[in-house]
Amino acid sequence: MGHPNSNRLLPMEKSPPPLAVLFDAYGTLFDVYSVSQLAEQLFPGHGDTLAQLWRDKQIEYSRLASMSDRYRPFSDITRAGLRFAALRLGIALTPQAEDLLMNQYRRLTAFAEVREVVQALRVNSVRTGILSNGDPEMLAAAIESAGLSGLIDPVLSVASTHRYKTDPACYALGPAALGVPVERILFVSSNGWDAIGATWFGYTTLWINRAKLPLEQLETDPTHVGTSLRDVLTFFP
Repeated sequence: MGHPNSNRLLPMEKSPPPLAVLFDAYGTLFDVYSVSQLAEQLFPGHGDTLAQLWRDKQIEYSRLASMSDRYRPFSDITRAGLRFAALRLGIALTPQAEDLLMNQYRRLTAFAEVREVVQALRVNSVRTGILSNGDPEMLAAAIESAGLSGLIDPVLSVASTHRYKTDPACYALGPAALGVPVERILFVSSNGWDAIGATWFGYTTLWINRAKLPLEQLETDPTHVGTSLRDVLTFFP
């Protein structure tokens, strides 16, 4: 059952360290709400709300497409989510403004500790990858913009499955690519639903609960809970 206090790192059991780390990308490495700054410039007074609605609808559309066997590329779903959010707020989203925001989404700001953590894992010879809903081109652009090129391998996109997380076919990409038993891979996500999906699949999971949210009430908890990506380093002595 869910724990009453979700804002802490669960104690580490005395077990061997993970053999690899897989990060979710959007919301975990890259701040999806960093688009609010440009959105505020374009639509004063609506930046934060637009960014939140955009993200919520993006996730909703990905689930709808996956469950209904009507796959569309993540870039298309992201654009559709933006259009809905603008309509919901009564904002006149011109083609120019739409393109500006979509281009900004390709260059999302990385969280401050990302590079430090990824470099520390490399120093410790820990294989470090990404498993994301993002299209390969979107992920490549975000990684390059964040200065992470060459530091993360593999970069796994669910596009090859024509499904979106939390479909098991998406999570299966990790152990297949790494050649490591799923339970020996640490899956890291700041999205509670993603951490639960990965836990169900069999990963050792770390939910980065930056927003101090309650645990999901689905009778399954992430293996561990933290507040910063730096908590990943506690798994490696």
